[in-house]
Parts: sequence; C-alpha cells; structure tokens
Amino acid sequence: MNPKPAVPGVNGEVAKRHAVLYARVSSQDQEREGYSISAQQKLLRCYAVSNHLTILQEFVDVETAKQAGRTGFGEMIAFLRQYHETCRVLLVEKTDRLYRNLKDWVTLEDLDLDIHFVKENVVLSAGSRSSEKFMHGIKVLMAKNYIDNLSEETRKGMLEKAEQGIWPSFTPLGYRNVVGPDGRKIIEPDPELAPLITRIFEWYATGQYALRDVMRMARAAGLRFPRSRACVTSTTIHRILRNRIYTGDFDWNGKTYRGIHQPLVSRELWECVQQVLAQRNASKGRRSKRDFAFSRLIKCGHCGCSLVGEIKQGRYVYYHCTGYKGKCPERYVREEVLEERFATLLQRLHFDEDVLVWVTEALRQSHDDEKRFHDEALARLQAEYGKLQNRLDAMYLDKLDGRIDAGFYDLKSAEWQAEQTRLLRLMEEHQSANHSYLADGVRLLDLARRAGELFRSQPASSKRRLLDFLLSNSVWMRGELRSTFRQPFDLIAVTAEADRVESAAGRGSGDRFDNWVPGKDSKF
Repeated sequence: MNPKPAVPGVNGEVAKRHAVLYARVSSQDQEREGYSISAQQKLLRCYAVSNHLTILQEFVDVETAKQAGRTGFGEMIAFLRQYHETCRVLLVEKTDRLYRNLKDWVTLEDLDLDIHFVKENVVLSAGSRSSEKFMHGIKVLMAKNYIDNLSEETRKGMLEKAEQGIWPSFTPLGYRNVVGPDGRKIIEPDPELAPLITRIFEWYATGQYALRDVMRMARAAGLRFPRSRACVTSTTIHRILRNRIYTGDFDWNGKTYRGIHQPLVSRELWECVQQVLAQRNASKGRRSKRDFAFSRLIKCGHCGCSLVGEIKQGRYVYYHCTGYKGKCPERYVREEVLEERFATLLQRLHFDEDVLVWVTEALRQSHDDEKRFHDEALARLQAEYGKLQNRLDAMYLDKLDGRIDAGFYDLKSAEWQAEQTRLLRLMEEHQSANHSYLADGVRLLDLARRAGELFRSQPASSKRRLLDFLLSNSVWMRGELRSTFRQPFDLIAVTAEADRVESAAGRGSGDRFDNWVPGKDSKF
C-alpha cells in the first residue's frame, strides 16, 4: 500500500506532517549481526524526507519485544499521548521490530495512528482496508509465535551439546564450569567438593547409613553449596546419588549420553548405590499416586487454595479444596462434572472447516511477502559465502606457488572459514523460518478448532497438558468453572463466537469472514 500523499501547504509548498521514529533490536548480538539500530534509523529518516514527514522524536530499544514494558516503547506511547493532536504518524522498519506481543498491538491501535511499516511497504490507519488489517493481525500473531518457539530452539541447542558429550545445563554439585581447549564451556571436578561427592557414594554403598546419616556426615566434612554456602539437605543427597553424571555419563531428555567430563565415581559403584536405594524403597511398600486429570490446575474460588483429587469407594474421583487456610465451604465435585465443564469451555474455540480453509489461503498469500524477504537474505548470504570460498581457493594457489607463506595462509583461511560457518548458521535460520511461517499459523488455528474433540479423547496426563497450554487461572466456586484462555486463543474464542452469531443470523460467507479481520470492535 502506498503512503498517503503530502498535504499542500501555503503558496503551493508541501506541508510536512509530524512523526516519531522507533527502532529496536533484541540484543547486542543482533546489533553485531546486521540488525543495527543505526541502519534502521537511516532507512526511516530517508523515508521521512522523501514523504515530507518531520521526525519530532526518535525512540530506541535494545531488548526483546516478547512482553510489554519496554523502556523506549513506553516513552514513545507517553509522547504520542501528550502530542496526540499534532503527531499522528509512527515510522518503523517492519512489524516484528515494533511488537511481538498482543498487548502492545492493542495499545497502539487505541491511539488511532498512521503506522508506516517501511520495509513491508504498508501503512496502517483507521481507513485501511479490512484485508490489510487482517494480514497485519496475522503477522503480529506469527511474530508472537516466533518468540514462543525460541525456547524450543534453545532446547535444540542443548540437545546438540548433549550429543557432543557436553553437559548442557546447570553445573551439578561437585563440578565447576571452565572453558575447554576449543573455546566451548565444559565442566570439570571441583578440587574442594569433588572428593566429598565420591565419599558420599562410598558411604551409602555400604548399606549401613540412611540418607539423613550421609547428610550429617557430608555436612561435617564441609559440603556446602559453593555460592550460597548453604548446607546440603537429605533431598540433595538423594539427588546426588541418583544422578548418573558422576559416572562420566549423563541422562538428557530420556536418553543416556557418554560425557567428555571426568567421572567422580565408577559405574560399578553407582550401580551398587542404585541397588541399595531400590531395596530401601521396596521395603517401604509405598503405593504409587493416582494421576488425577485436573491436579494443580484449579483453585478454590472461596479461599484460593488448590483443588485436589481423591478416590472414594475405590473407583469414584472427587475433587475438594485442600483447606490449608482453614475450613472451606466449597463442596466436593465429581471429576466427570469438571471434565464436562472444561469440554464445554474448549468448544468456544471451535469454528467451521470453511473458515480454516479461507484463513489458510489468506496466510499463504501473506507468506509470499515473508518468503521473499527470506529468499533475498539467503541470496545475499550465499553470495558472501561464495566470495569467501573464491578467496580461499585463490589463496591456496598462491600458497602452492610460493607467493604467500604457510603462516599467513593458515591465519587468513581460519578467519574466512569461521566467517563461512557464521554465514551457514544464518542461512539455516532463514531457511527454517521460511518453511515454518505458514505451517505454524495453520497448526495453531487447527489446534484451537479441534481442542474440544482432542480433550475428550485424551488420557488424564494429556488432558492436563492440553488445558495448561490453552487455559490459565481456572477457578471453581459454587458449581461454576471460570477460566481464561491464554493468548492467542483468547482472540480465537472471541472471533469464533462472533462467527457463530453471524452464521445464526444467516449472513453470507463474506460477512462472516470479516469477523476474522482485526478491527476496533474486536480484540482479535
């Protein structure tokens, strides 16, 4: 969409409108990788000049847009509210530079601004077409979904470290963090604490000491947490004895890996300790706890305590308030009643198949812009990679011909190969983003549409995970269940309800589909 034409001023001159500029990177690493604040500012300033806009103020953030509360963004909102009558234009590079959360989107929408997304060639205002608003809303949801997926990418990185034999998490007691010869962070035995960990295994393997006895002996020997200097507990001792990492191996995501760190105990000693623990647990004869579907999910509306499950007459499951804050008037409730209430609540997310088809097509059209951006970035990175490879090939020939010495060749080739490795990583990121953009949006909507059906067919543990993903703040009081949908499912619930109202009124598909377009009268 082209920018609005400039307004003619006095004597035929062009009257300049006032604007603010906003630039953001998530971290200093992004600043170094080419998403610099200065580059964004230069782009936006040039745009302002060519479109006869006067920039009154510039706002900058070097922090993530995952949640509301950014410093520069908050200052910009305050400025726009103060000069609401004279400054009506906001300049930003593209959608994900401005926001990756829905609260900030709604905040700016309430200000009724003209927002220029310069790199996307889009201007959003009160007069924008519904299709343009819809596409922008989808981009905001996808930006939020990207942030939610970062934790998944972090887990992938930790898994990669585990497969290389490097312990990927917090340093266990008895080890310390060091930098290895290749520059990677690894763990090595702590000179002070490692011998005490070995003795803990040796003491318990004899079968003569209980966990509390070993705890007291470890404390007397000087075992403390290195940072807090707090004393170890019997629970800590139990975790140490169960942890395979002290053998040189370690467990990660249900799989055992051979570590590259130095072990503190032999595998035979560790297995002996496991046998002693198993024998003592068996002698206690403890019964396994029932996996209740709604445990840790619901709070009592009277006192705020949790509802817990309990089996009556050997087969019926009832939930009741724990009563930790005193006697509570809330009565017992059957599990079947809670299950039916949750299923009814999830049905609010359901919408027809034809809506999903229409939204999928709209996403596919929106994906074309995103794909073009990633394709251009890939082409640029591939060209840089090829240029470096040509340099390496030419320099190798110079080395063979004696025009350069081996030392210089080794230095420059290592430098250029490191740069090639960085370029490959960036190319992989663009390729991954290119493929996941459309699929993530469709998957998100399909999950919401089928949530009620999936809930009824799942076992107890899966029911709990699904509810925890979709809902928050579930409260039971006097036979009524109240819950809040998590973002973005709250928006889908509101829009699906509006769609059902339109269907009941016999409106055409075009009117119904307009419900899925973000506008002032809807939170979606």
